[in-house]
Amino acid sequence: MHFSYPEYPQTIGDHIRKKRMDLKLLQKDVAEIFSVSEDSITFWENNRNKPQIKYYPHIIKFLGYYPFGLDLSTFKGRIEAFRFINGLSQKQFAILMKIDPRTALQWEKGQGNGLKRVKMEQFLANYNFNIKEY
Repeated sequence: MHFSYPEYPQTIGDHIRKKRMDLKLLQKDVAEIFSVSEDSITFWENNRNKPQIKYYPHIIKFLGYYPFGLDLSTFKGRIEAFRFINGLSQKQFAILMKIDPRTALQWEKGQGNGLKRVKMEQFLANYNFNIKEY
């Protein structure tokens, strides 16, 4: 199956395919950049599979922008952006921030309050997201 040039990319796979085609790279070239198999790139581009979050920092760097819709005006959005930029799962984020993983999950659902949340909001308010969106 041949996939055409994604003029208006909608998925992360579309964004990767568009950038790869713009740079005139083969899927195997992009696979080497991300240290994944060529099949991974094929599956991502064909939207059969999504990249694991650990690859997001490499994808963001490759694209030169953040291909995910996000809302930095919300606490939930800032947590998600922080995790994606740093390639962290919710569990890894919780360990890094010394919070219970259930707390991280609650925050990403837009729930939970308390002193830890206040401290996290202060941390994220001072974090330089430096994100260019597509």
